Amino acid sequence: MMSVLSGLLAVGLVVGLSAGSALAGEPTDNTGAGQSATQALDSLEVKGRAPKTGYKRTQFGKAWADVDRNGCDTRNDILNRDLTDVKHKVRTHDCVVESGQLHDPYTGKDIAFKKGWKTSTAVQIDHVVALSDAWQKGAQKLSQTKRTELANDPYNLLAVQGKANQKKSDGDAATWLPSNKSFRCEYVARQIGVKHKYSLWITQAEKEAISKVLSSCPTQTVPDYTGVKDSTVEKTTESEQTEQQTEQQTEQSAEQAQQNQQTTQAPVPEPTPAPAPAPQPAPQQDVYYQNCTAARAAGAAPIYQGQPGYRSQLDRDHDGVACE
Repeated sequence: MMSVLSGLLAVGLVVGLSAGSALAGEPTDNTGAGQSATQALDSLEVKGRAPKTGYKRTQFGKAWADVDRNGCDTRNDILNRDLTDVKHKVRTHDCVVESGQLHDPYTGKDIAFKKGWKTSTAVQIDHVVALSDAWQKGAQKLSQTKRTELANDPYNLLAVQGKANQKKSDGDAATWLPSNKSFRCEYVARQIGVKHKYSLWITQAEKEAISKVLSSCPTQTVPDYTGVKDSTVEKTTESEQTEQQTEQQTEQSAEQAQQNQQTTQAPVPEPTPAPAPAPQPAPQQDVYYQNCTAARAAGAAPIYQGQPGYRSQLDRDHDGVACE
């Protein structure tokens, strides 16, 4: 009996090891990375396009959700991965990209990115396999969780020129290819990887278009998995946000106080004294001398014309001098 049990245990161990070895040999991301793109293409199911009925963006979860819980939304994860010379918005733990440079794989052009209401659209995040296309080729059968994963999977996302992304819309390889021909092989190979990973099918026209591209690069393999940059960002809690706001307000108050102190300490120039008012001439009093005798008695004679007390009656010779 013991020998039988030992034999069964040994067989079980051999089977277990074989199964483990087989699993270890499979790509951990299930994209088929490293395999021949042509062979991987042949492994995909070929079917007609299903109706678009019921498709909504919300079927793939909240746009740019932080599915990996690294404290940064998917859009900024991809911008951080694909852009160079990146500058971040302050107090976002190097998450929100304010500016950077993109070498666009779809057009081969260099694009300066600047975050803003009118400027952010110059660089957009493209789903290599469009969500609408995925919906019509098997994604509607996936769970909501799996569709959300597909929509936020870095393997299916690229930062690209906004105009090229809009021109592509939800097209597959049969209706749209990058104008940058040197990127087409990698582009269709990545589409193969995405469809392999999420068990999506392709149409016959799509397969023919991809095969035509791959005929120019027979050694093309399915690209390796491309993740986002490692992040030590911790999710910001509500209390941390309040703390950050309080800290910012405190800094602003301190800066204002410093400015006020500098203003107070600065020597204030003494006001220039107002000039003394010019002396006003004493009001002239009406002086009347009844005759020159009275003028002489008052010590006012002779009286010149214009002086108080002058009267023409006292100036007998009318020479301007009275009581000579």
